[in-house]
Amino acid sequence: MMVLMSQTFAQNDAIEKEIMKLSKDKWQWMAEKDVDKLADLFHKDAQFVHMGGSWGTDRELAVIESGGIWYKKADIHEVTVNIIGSTAILLNRIDLLAEVGGNEVTNPFMVTEVYVHEANGWKLADLSFTRLLTRDN
Repeated sequence: MMVLMSQTFAQNDAIEKEIMKLSKDKWQWMAEKDVDKLADLFHKDAQFVHMGGSWGTDRELAVIESGGIWYKKADIHEVTVNIIGSTAILLNRIDLLAEVGGNEVTNPFMVTEVYVHEANGWKLADLSFTRLLTRDN
């Protein structure tokens, strides 16, 4: 019984590392506006929640490609991953440097990323930004 539990923990640890890498890669691809890699990662029915609204995959890819939102750099301060069945929930506490409508802004966010495992691997199903209140704002 102990061996099975150890294997489960080891499997979860490997999944957590895989999800953390996917998330880190995603931030890089967003900074590079690499919509081909992002299109492969994003679930076709994914939802994206921003300070200014929410929309699906096609619009998110179009916004990134056009530079409507340019995710220039995410400084990641904390990452946690919770695995529930075939779903992984990742929380990132970040400071995001972005260009929105031609204006460069930096905001502190807690970002929720929900990944679902399908036959062709992990897909991002939800990306939600929650702006954090800090002493500076």
